[in-house]
Amino acid sequence: MVVAIVASVPSFLLASSVSHASSTSSLFFTRLRSSAGLRLSFAVAPLCSRRAKFMAHSLASANLGFTQPANIEHPKIAFAAKEVDVGEWKGDMLAVGVTEKDMTKDENSKFENSILKKLDGLLGGLLAEASSEEDFTGKTGQSTVLRFPGLGSKRVGLIGLGKPASSPAAFCGLGESVAAAAKTAQANSVAVVLASSEGLSNESKLGIASAIASGTVLGIHEDNRYKTESKKPQLKSVDILGLGTGPELEKKLKYAQDVSSAVVFGRELVNSPANVLTPAALAAEASKIASSYSDVLSANILTAEQCKELKMGSYLGVAAASDNPPHFIHLCYKPPSGPIKSKLALVGKGLTFDSGGYNIKTGPGCSIDVMKIDMGGSAAVLGAAKALGQIKPPGVEVHFIVASCENMISGTGMRPGDILTASNGKTIEVNNTDAEGRLTLADALVYACNQGVEKIVDLATLTGACIVALGPSIAGVFTPSDELAKEVFEASEISGEKFWRMPLEESYWESMKSGVADMVNTGGRPGGAITAALFLKQFVDEKVQWMHIDLAGPVWNEKKRVATGFGVSTLVEWVLKNSS
Repeated sequence: MVVAIVASVPSFLLASSVSHASSTSSLFFTRLRSSAGLRLSFAVAPLCSRRAKFMAHSLASANLGFTQPANIEHPKIAFAAKEVDVGEWKGDMLAVGVTEKDMTKDENSKFENSILKKLDGLLGGLLAEASSEEDFTGKTGQSTVLRFPGLGSKRVGLIGLGKPASSPAAFCGLGESVAAAAKTAQANSVAVVLASSEGLSNESKLGIASAIASGTVLGIHEDNRYKTESKKPQLKSVDILGLGTGPELEKKLKYAQDVSSAVVFGRELVNSPANVLTPAALAAEASKIASSYSDVLSANILTAEQCKELKMGSYLGVAAASDNPPHFIHLCYKPPSGPIKSKLALVGKGLTFDSGGYNIKTGPGCSIDVMKIDMGGSAAVLGAAKALGQIKPPGVEVHFIVASCENMISGTGMRPGDILTASNGKTIEVNNTDAEGRLTLADALVYACNQGVEKIVDLATLTGACIVALGPSIAGVFTPSDELAKEVFEASEISGEKFWRMPLEESYWESMKSGVADMVNTGGRPGGAITAALFLKQFVDEKVQWMHIDLAGPVWNEKKRVATGFGVSTLVEWVLKNSS
């Protein structure tokens, strides 16, 4: 749940406002050398009146709109795996996942599938008759809920799976459809059964049960924190029938709930408007995660002044125009016991709002109205931190890093043509202030490498070019490491999230060269997602395996106008693969 710090003025806002004002005076630490080799540094002392004005703006923006999210408790669903005859189960709704093949009928218009045949027999043939009348064929996306007398269940729902389903995404979709049907029917208790589960391996059954549970939790979730009226879901319990029982399956269902709750957390971070989720509020949410799981997580939130000491000129260059000071977030997960065999870093882009800066977003398709989503990468990273705090995997240390700030416009902000110096000493000519995410990630990646990690995955809503290439549902993956690519894609097969590996075409780096600095920050429209990834590569130690994930498309559901929580599940699975 995102809690905005808007009702009162906390002391950290006063302190960070002062430090931020002073940090912007030495703009981005850019150094010049004279022809004789003399190094010159320029700094302008801040004026007291300017500092007071800055503080006043900070206090005003903290209360912008008087909006606070309602403290809505998420529904708690009790999941259980049972071996109960479908005709004997008692509750509000029995949901049956059926494929098109399951809907096959004989010459007498009777079901051939054993589960459907049994239910139809108990209902005197009404199920077959009703499914024909409803033109239900089992196609993906089809569902029908029917009320019949004569069963322990008040209603029977048929949920289409399409062709024989095998992917986690299909069974997650089944769970979401069950949740939607339960909402409509105002069902309190639901059972889910597959019409065809014969021949499934034990591993497959575990994965299917987990996916159904995940889909149900995600499907029942509605972000109503900013609505004055909302209906509370009635669903309290879900029994999964026919997929086995026992401790292993119960553990898998608990895992699904932990990860799904973290996905919901990530969704709500992205859904939160920029006047509520400021960099300070995002840092507060990160700190709250660490305090909730203090046995395995610690938090270190760096102020602008501390970032200045680390010479993060690229990151602070982006942050300089905003009245809301930057907050550099670093959470660290260490297992409660045992040796650490692997050190990982997850780095998320954390722009809580992106105006584009002086290259302001204008015109159709600029999407400035949804630029609260520009911290979608950080939501995935912090969501993964929340899940791992609950799961507590052994043998792995994980660093969660977010360089959070806003990209705004003011007299203190970076201009097109400015040269920034990143914390690894490399210089960047800013030829487009709207290519700001990579500038913040540059210093975040350097910082991550300095933690002694072996592998880094960064996630960012980085380019529109990636959406053009892959559409709204698939994230682009860039990495020089085949081994790391294999690990993440295996994790995505379990999570059901969609990724596609893109080329890191080194010849495209020519378009990123500057006449006056080491590089420019954007190479133009052709291959824009590739050149963005090549830019990030300049800030990663060659000894570290690195992957960049551009999730600009799948982070947001444009049709529903809500966040998806994309990335959380895959990150958790990847970390577990690296756990002992």
